[in-house]
Amino acid sequence: MAFVGTLVSINVSEEKGTKKVPVARARLGAEGIEGDAHAGAWHRMVSLLAEESVDKMRAAGLDVGPGAFAENLTTRGLDLLALPLGTRLRVGADAVLELTQHGKECHSRCAIYYQAGDCVMPREGVFARVQTGGEIHTGDEIVVEERKLEG
Repeated sequence: MAFVGTLVSINVSEEKGTKKVPVARARLGAEGIEGDAHAGAWHRMVSLLAEESVDKMRAAGLDVGPGAFAENLTTRGLDLLALPLGTRLRVGADAVLELTQHGKECHSRCAIYYQAGDCVMPREGVFARVQTGGEIHTGDEIVVEERKLEG
C-alpha cells in the first residue's frame, strides 16, 4: 500500500477564522507557512484537509473549494485521519511536517461556518508542526516518511 498523496492547494490568510486564498507556492518556516495568520510557535502551525472532505461538502450542496475551511494545505490521496499522531510527512523536496492533532474543538461558529453553511475542519482536519522547512508548490508529492505505531 503506497502512502503518497498530492498537494492540491496551498492556502493562506492574513486573519484567523476566515477563508484562505490559494497560492501557487509558499515557504514553510520554523513556525509554519510564512505570512499566514496561523503560523506561530505552537502545535497547530499548519492545518491539512483532504480534498475528499471538501468533495463531501460539495456533494451536500455547498459551493466550496480549497481554502474554504481555512486549511493551509489541501491534499488528495491520503487518509489524513488514519495517520497516527507523530507521523511525519515530506512535502515536496525538503519540507517535513509532524502530525500533532486530529480535528479540533470549535467554541463558536466562525466566519467560515456562516459563509459555507458548515465547517468540516473540526471533524476531518489535521494539524502539524514543521520539522524541516522548505519551499512547497501546488502539485508536490506528499510522502508518509514515518508512521508511528499506535498502542
